[in-house]
This record gives sequence, structure tokens and C-alpha cells, in this order.
Amino acid sequence: MKRLAFALALLVPVLAFAAGTIKRGAPLSDAKPTPIADVVKSPENFTAKSVLVEGTVNNVCAQKGCWMELEGMHVTFKDYGFFVPKNAKGYAARAEGVTSIEKLSKDEADHLAGEGAKLNRNPDGTATQVTFIASGVELTANK
Repeated sequence: MKRLAFALALLVPVLAFAAGTIKRGAPLSDAKPTPIADVVKSPENFTAKSVLVEGTVNNVCAQKGCWMELEGMHVTFKDYGFFVPKNAKGYAARAEGVTSIEKLSKDEADHLAGEGAKLNRNPDGTATQVTFIASGVELTANK
């Protein structure tokens, strides 16, 4: 019985992915989406208050699905509490969360670049990036 329950637990996310919308983390609100360009342009305005953004997934962590790039914005998941499918590139995404402005060490930047992330590097190899910390995500296949 335990094996059956385990197999079903593994199968449900796969079926949900094939069937349509994939939901991870907290449910999204009915808020009006904020343009990603506005969040990237003035990230300090979105660090305390949660906002909803929409866009296309440009890239996903190839190792675990522990981050994604949404129209060029780096997205991580609150408290490392959920991941997205590693093959979600090209999917339409809705994410709700807050921004953080991070300075990455050269080693951290090298690590992310090794996973496929696109970074704007500083001359010393470090990187400063705007990260969107999503509390919830919905992904839908573009048709």
C-alpha cells in the first residue's frame, strides 16, 4: 500500500503537468498583474509588498528546477519550498511575490551561470541581480 501511495505521489505532478496548469506554492491572488519591466526598473518599490507578475519562462534551473527566469527576471521560490518542472521553458507563467536586490559573489555567480542562468557580471566577476521571490507560481503550456 505504501508503494502505491508513493507511486501516486510521483505520478500526480506529472499528470498535472501534462493536463494544463501547474500550480506550485501558495495560491495566487486576483490582483492586477504588474509589468515585469516595472519591477526590474524599480525593484526597491516591490520589496515589502507582494505583487503578481506574468510572462514567459525563458530559462529554468537544469539541476532541480529551483529557479526560473521570467522574461529576464531571476525568480526563486520562497523558503526553497517548491520547485518548477525542469522542462517549463517556454511556458506562460504567473507568479506572486516580492523582490530582493542581491550582490552575488563570483562563486555564486559562477554556480548560477553553470546552471544556465544569464547574469550581468561586474568586472570582478560578481553580479548584482534583481531576484523575484515567488510565494506561488502557475505555469501553463503555450499553444
